[in-house]
Amino acid sequence: MSKRIRVFATCDIGEAIDLLRKRGYEVEVYPHPEAPPKSLVVEKVKSGIDGLITTLRDVIDAEVFEAGKATLKVVAQFAVGFDNINRADANRYKVPFTHTADVLTEATAEFAFFMMGTLARKMWTAEHLTRENQWGFWHPYLPFLGDEVTGKTVAVIGTGRIGLAFMKKCVGFDMNILCYDPAYENHAFVKTIEEINELRHSRGLVKEKAWIKYVPFEEALHDADFVSVHVPLLREGESATPTYHLFNEETLKLMKSTAYLVNTSRGPVVDEAALARALRENWIAGAALDVYEQEPLPADSPLRDPAIADRCRLMPHFASAARITRLSTDPDKGMAGRCAQGLIDVLDGNYGGDVTKMPYVVNKEGFK
Repeated sequence: MSKRIRVFATCDIGEAIDLLRKRGYEVEVYPHPEAPPKSLVVEKVKSGIDGLITTLRDVIDAEVFEAGKATLKVVAQFAVGFDNINRADANRYKVPFTHTADVLTEATAEFAFFMMGTLARKMWTAEHLTRENQWGFWHPYLPFLGDEVTGKTVAVIGTGRIGLAFMKKCVGFDMNILCYDPAYENHAFVKTIEEINELRHSRGLVKEKAWIKYVPFEEALHDADFVSVHVPLLREGESATPTYHLFNEETLKLMKSTAYLVNTSRGPVVDEAALARALRENWIAGAALDVYEQEPLPADSPLRDPAIADRCRLMPHFASAARITRLSTDPDKGMAGRCAQGLIDVLDGNYGGDVTKMPYVVNKEGFK
């Protein structure tokens, strides 16, 4: 009888676990909501598991790969990002790792859009006013006013899958769009949006025709009413155009004092100390974040300053947290399904066992 395939999951990914078990896999799931200690992960890997399901919370490096050098065949990441996985170590130990790109594109884009609106229209502040029984009168502009989203100009920093999906949503709100991407400019997409804007205007759906164009980074920040960030995290030495602390004191000062910043990309893209100062000193009107330099957000983070609470929305890395996106077992719809399929491809030897042909494997270069 052949050896049963063993898998350890550092978190429960729902019905996808049952899917793996129905295939005959022996699957153990860490039962608590917080991340398991690294020592436990190393212990499980050392015990001879074939596959490891991980999240951004788990540090996967040489220590883990060394523990599994005789048996570990794949690490399946339940996320698009994989900053927690040491790619060089994975390649050195010849362990492929997968991720769940694409399936969370629309969920993340719509969440970024909702954050923009929630921030601009001061919904959090208004609800607190009501819940805390501070709403004692109605007045045209007191105690505060929000800002409209419709018809404003938004800068989209990073025009990959999520950036493009975000822009599609902006079109429905008649927004002008400034595009910036250091790596690739998608002019075919811009042309399509221009055609849509022209049709909406010619058919009388809008009085003023919206526009879209690629511009330099500094121009995008200077001219936008909203700035939405959708770039990958690239540090110095990793790229000619690094994004680590792309938003810092210098670049935040380029924005309008009435502008808002939204970040659903990666936490270290924004210098949080600089952002807190920008909010305290009113360089910009507000910010909404779903990702942080350190997660969970530390208790002493400058972003928690009560003095900026009215203009700083803080979310718990929540953008993809929609039912279908997170838990559907369909690999074309859900992160759970895609995570499981990436694991299955490697462990079952799909694609003729050729890792370089497996669609969800990230580090294909380690197997060429």
